Amino acid sequence: MTQHEYIFIAISVVLGLAMARLLHTAALLVRAHARVTYHWATVLWGTCILIYILQLWWVGWELRLVSDWSIIDFFALVIGSIFVYGAAELALPTEDFDISDDTELDFLAHSRSLGRVSAMSLLGYFLIGPYVNLTMFNNPPLPSYGFPFLGGSLMVLMILKPQWFKWLSVVFTGYTILILYLTA
Repeated sequence: MTQHEYIFIAISVVLGLAMARLLHTAALLVRAHARVTYHWATVLWGTCILIYILQLWWVGWELRLVSDWSIIDFFALVIGSIFVYGAAELALPTEDFDISDDTELDFLAHSRSLGRVSAMSLLGYFLIGPYVNLTMFNNPPLPSYGFPFLGGSLMVLMILKPQWFKWLSVVFTGYTILILYLTA
């Protein structure tokens, strides 16, 4: 077993849990569909989170070329995975099983309240990005800082301006597609 394989097991476990949690929450919402107030912006947000889970897993394959790993490299990737898990955990609303009050199943209201914590978690992920890009991939500094800064700025706007969530989710989807293109 190579060092990469050994290290990426822990990261894969966290990413697998993130994907399972996001998909499980989506399945619960489908089951409770009659009481759910769906909104396209929250669906876009959840889809972007799923893409970031898969993108980190994909980028992990490229890390097989790293020959000398440090404990800091390992911690950076595990912490980044934990941040993605946090974003997945809070991306979609969940039912609190109070049948008389279904306000917690309103997608847009969730995204503008507790869903902002999902954006805070993804902000943490973007803060880890420059370290991985510079030290592990030896990428140039400008894009290594610039792209995560742009993503982090969108997260800060989502956190501070929840009333803009609908349009920010569209912009963030475009940003996510760009990141996916650049890392594919």
